[in-house]
This record gives sequence, structure tokens and C-alpha cells, in this order.
Amino acid sequence: MGKQILMNAFDMNCAMHNSHGLWKHPDNQRHRYKDLEYWVDIAQLLERGKFDALFLADVAGIYDVYRQSGAPAIRDGVQVPLNDPALIVPAMALVTKHLSFAVTVTTTYEHPYAHARRFSTLDHLTQGRLAWNIVTSYLPNAAKNYGLDEMIKHDERYELADEFLQVVYKLWEGSWDEDAVVRDVDRNIYTDPNKVRKIHHAGTYFKVPGPHLSEPSPQRTPVIYQAGSSERGRAFAAKHAECVFVGGQTPEALRFYVEDMRNQAEKLGRDPQSIKMFTGLNVIVAETKEEAQLKFEQYASLWSREAALAQFAGSSGYDLSAYDPDSYLEYKNTNHGQTRAAQFTTFAPKKLTVKEVMDRIGTLGGQGWVFAGTPQEVADHMQEKMELTGIDGFNLAHLITPGSLREFIDLVVPELQRRGIYKLDYEEGTLREKLFGQGNKRLPDHHPAAQYRNKDAYPTPIFNADQFTGDIHP
Repeated sequence: MGKQILMNAFDMNCAMHNSHGLWKHPDNQRHRYKDLEYWVDIAQLLERGKFDALFLADVAGIYDVYRQSGAPAIRDGVQVPLNDPALIVPAMALVTKHLSFAVTVTTTYEHPYAHARRFSTLDHLTQGRLAWNIVTSYLPNAAKNYGLDEMIKHDERYELADEFLQVVYKLWEGSWDEDAVVRDVDRNIYTDPNKVRKIHHAGTYFKVPGPHLSEPSPQRTPVIYQAGSSERGRAFAAKHAECVFVGGQTPEALRFYVEDMRNQAEKLGRDPQSIKMFTGLNVIVAETKEEAQLKFEQYASLWSREAALAQFAGSSGYDLSAYDPDSYLEYKNTNHGQTRAAQFTTFAPKKLTVKEVMDRIGTLGGQGWVFAGTPQEVADHMQEKMELTGIDGFNLAHLITPGSLREFIDLVVPELQRRGIYKLDYEEGTLREKLFGQGNKRLPDHHPAAQYRNKDAYPTPIFNADQFTGDIHP
């Protein structure tokens, strides 16, 4: 039996995620993203396929870098219209028992005090089937809508994120004792104030006295996901992340990211194998190679070059429409995300012209992330990528919803199970226990959040409950 593949479905609460132009396909149900029943059906489908989690991406603004306009993105539905990813989770949790949910929230424009309560609530409602995908945001339009004249610099966003995590770790891990809620009828005490404490955080970006508003949830801190492959992003992931979404145009580039982050984590005193590595996957599967190829050609005919280039420009900061198409694309630091540009420059097998990059982005499969074949060929492809790169699993994108997911579950999952590399059933417990084994409900002691469990790190509790014999009023 080989290494068990972990599997997330990669999605977004919007009209179109990354399948640019495929909203035009008659079988695509993406327009139903506004309907709760749509998400309930997807959750039940994913649980039937024994997926580990539904990974919900998010952005905080419009893609308006390409051609210096938001019109191309709006016209083609590039991640807009867009709804909140967190609000659909409770309904999906209600109709599933094991499927978990990774929700994207930015540290750049949210506040840690409110965020901590929101995610404690979700961890309670899902019974510990929750992860937080941390992003620092990359769209200039988002910065303007949050009152900034320009984006915070790339590396400073990670400094802000580090402090954001300090605050939420203190709230989640240290503010409440495990047995703070006593519900003592005789003493008229619901929660023992001796076991609730303020955190008194005062830093560069945040001032949060506390205490946390929520009692301890099943995991306290949700499983931490992160998806940055820049040098600063990798350092952040090595320090904080339990699951990392990495990309790479070649197996060699992907292996570099995997090994680099695990090596950095080990130097920080963490177990390098305590970080699960995921990469993107998008498959077109059919019973025969010919059928799969016909589907590919049909989907390719609907692909939107302009939409794909608009997304690339917004995420990378490279508006390729303004470049000389015959010049070589050179890597440059921007205040946007740095991963996608690096894939076509730093980690590309050879130097590429701007036209070559535009053609790859503007063509379905041109970036190498779409694989078409039979169930056996798809399984071979997945196994080979696991062996060559050291990853632990995949974030499965899908071109047609829910058809592409259903085909993967009906055709590929049984083949993976026959090979002994995909679970036949779920483990019990929280998401962290499902990923790292029974008994691992909470973050391990080698994780930086563990230091905030020390009660001596905080001042005395709010007040002594023994002083009160009657009702306690604010």
C-alpha cells in the first residue's frame, strides 16, 4: 500500500473561479452559486467521494490591473460576482459528517478580534471540521476599498500577518481555560471568571486587550492553511502552516518548494512532516482517451483568453498587454502575489517571451495544470507527481460544476482505492485528527501557538468569582 493521497476540492463562492469562460458550457451550474442547495449538493457529493475538505478561496477586490481596467474581469466573471465563503459553511456542515472546510480570510483587511470569534463559531458548528486559509491579499482595488491609497508592501503584509496570528493564538489558545464554562447552578456561575483572562496585546498593528468572546472550540485554533510561495511566504508557512498549497511549472520546482518549507520548519523546531503539502490538479476524465480528448477540445473552445490574462495580471502585477510581446519576460518584485510570475520566469525550464507566456495563460492546458485521460491515466499522473515531488495531496479544481467533480469521484476515486492509495472511509475526529492522527485535536507543542497556552504569560484573571454570591452584572 502506497502513501495515502489527501484530496481537497478547490472552489470559490462566485460565478467563476479559475475555469475562465466555461460558464458558457450548457452543463455548467456555476450560476447557482447563490443558492444554498447548490452548496449542500456539492458537500454531499464530496463526502461521497471521501474528500478531506472543500477549500474555499476568496479575494477582497476586483481584478483591474489588466489593461488598467476592471471591465475585462467583470465582463468575463473573473471571481466576480462573489459572495462570502464563510457563510455557506454551516449549511454544508449540517448535511455532512466528515467533510471539512478550509475558508480563506485575509489578514490584511480583517481584524483579529472579530476573526477569532467568527472562526471559533465555525469550529463549534462544524464540530472541529474547520481550517483557515491565510492570505495577505494582492489586489490594488481591495486596498482602495479598505481606505488605503495603495497596497501595503508585499513583505510588510507578512509582518502584519505575523502579528495578526499572535493575537488570534492568544485569544484561541490562552484566553480561556478548557474548563472555564462550569454551569454551576448552586453558585449561580455559568463561566468561572478565574479561568478567563485578558491577553493585553499591544503591538505595531493591533491593540487587543481581550478576553476572547467564545469558549474553547473543538480545535481551539483551526487547522492553518497557507498558499504563498514567495521567499517571505515560504518563511511564513514554515513557521505557522499545517497545510500548504504550493505550485510549480515542473516537478523540480514543486519539489524545491516542498523541501525548502520543510527544511525551514525543522530549523524553527517544528516536525517537518507535520506540514501537509498540496498542489493544484485539474483533470478531464472519461472511460476512453478519445472521449477525454473530445471533452478537452470542447472546453478549450470556450476558454477565455482575456479572462485568464486579467486574473494573471491582478494576481501577479504583470499587465502583459503593456509589454513587448517579443521580449523575454523577466522576474520582478511586485506588491502583488509573486508565485505565478515565478512559475514563468525563475522556475521555468527555459526563458519565455511575453507572447509565449500570454499564449500559455490564454489557452486551456497551456500552463500544464489540466490533464485529460482515462481513470487509469489520471491515477498514474497523480501517483507520479506524488513520487517526484514529495507532496501529500491535491487541491482539485474543476472545469464544469458539478460534472467534473462527479466524474472524478465516479471514475478516478475507485481506481485510486483499488491501488490502495486513497481512503476507503474516513477517520473519526476533527480535521486535525483526520490529517495527523487520533489524539491530535489541538496544535502540537512544537507549533509557535503553543507558547500562548502558558497561563503565566497573562495577567491575573478578570476577577475572582468567589467575591460574588448573587448575580454578576457587567
